[in-house]
Amino acid sequence: MDPFLPMATPEIQFERELEVFRTEAEAGTQFFYADLAVHAVAADHEPVCKLLNKAPLFWNTCLGALQTASFIALGRVFDQHSAHNLDMVLRIAQDNLQIFSKVALGHRRQGKDPEPPAWLDAFLRDVYEPMPKDFRRIRGYIRKRRKIYESKYKDLRDKVFAHRAVSDDAESAELFGKTNIRELQRMFAFLSSLYDALWQLFFNGRKPVLRPLRYSVKRMRELPSPAMGQNSVQEKITREAEQVLLCDLRAVQQPPPKEIR
Repeated sequence: MDPFLPMATPEIQFERELEVFRTEAEAGTQFFYADLAVHAVAADHEPVCKLLNKAPLFWNTCLGALQTASFIALGRVFDQHSAHNLDMVLRIAQDNLQIFSKVALGHRRQGKDPEPPAWLDAFLRDVYEPMPKDFRRIRGYIRKRRKIYESKYKDLRDKVFAHRAVSDDAESAELFGKTNIRELQRMFAFLSSLYDALWQLFFNGRKPVLRPLRYSVKRMRELPSPAMGQNSVQEKITREAEQVLLCDLRAVQQPPPKEIR
């Protein structure tokens, strides 16, 4: 840290760490669901599977990279030795409850305007000011997911994807055997929901409630959400992956244009 730069306020620290958390969680979700979506579409459409098999080395490289990147991102979120992780975000919040006060939120919403906007008093009237028990509850949710990560996925991330420390194929197979796709889908959905709850608390003064998000690739493909602009990142990447694959398939299947004489 530059000694001539002023120390960042707790408010700035929290906002920065919250943004780091968003980028890590969102990136991991995109990588993971893109991989799942490609496999799902190929399984449901034999022509797509044949299309992918025309360039198997390329597609295996892409899917392997997506899988690796998703586990690396998951580790950065949950690993307590990581420079930026969930504990950092929650620690700043718990140690500095004043950044969520009505006064602090009023200053954030006023921004650089010289005078408070006319709507601000009414907006602040219903603002929720969190208590220590709110963050203890959130920590309980995180502790539950971290326990799953450490028991099933940390070794896979560290020994297979990050450092290649497995001694043989049998050990690698054992680590992969602990994985559960549904469990991982729910874990990434939890991270998205947690970020949204913390963002809403900080910028809109809403009580930090973790709302359930859709996580099943199968369900998202069968019944897409109607509000396209408000979909979760997992639903957006699932839809886009399917659109790309089916578009490429149609392009391959189209007959060549007739020659103009």
